[in-house]
Amino acid sequence: MADIFDNFPLWAALLAIGIAQFIKIPLHFIATRTWQWSLLFSTGGMPSSHSSAVTALSTAVGIREGFTSSTFAIAAIIGVIVMFDAAGVRRHAGMQAVVLNKLVDEFNHLLEGMKTFKVKQSQEKAKKLKELLGHQPIEVLIGGWLGVMVALLLHTYYQ
Repeated sequence: MADIFDNFPLWAALLAIGIAQFIKIPLHFIATRTWQWSLLFSTGGMPSSHSSAVTALSTAVGIREGFTSSTFAIAAIIGVIVMFDAAGVRRHAGMQAVVLNKLVDEFNHLLEGMKTFKVKQSQEKAKKLKELLGHQPIEVLIGGWLGVMVALLLHTYYQ
């Protein structure tokens, strides 16, 4: 069990996730002047913790196993897929959630305004879809850079 603490790639990836998630809180405060601690456990936003994790993992594997190893190739390809997904599919799903939430709000407003229809109670209305799912390309890029930096800095501890 003690060997798990010597797993440099694992700890680099986990630390990169933690740092990226924590950074979201002060960045949100700078933009809105409100503290939102729930960002520590949320998806989306600046920087991408998914990108931070996979680049930290790939970098750490490359340092430990060699950048020509099959293990690095696997980590790098999975990282590219995750980062592409974060900036593509998940981002578009979030954009669709915005549109669907607006449609639901407008439909509920229409129902409330019409006297001939029975209006459903508030608790029966549809829950809003999570809109902050994916990332803008800059959020993925910064997250990726952060992951590489975390792995490089943590490597000095594991030498």
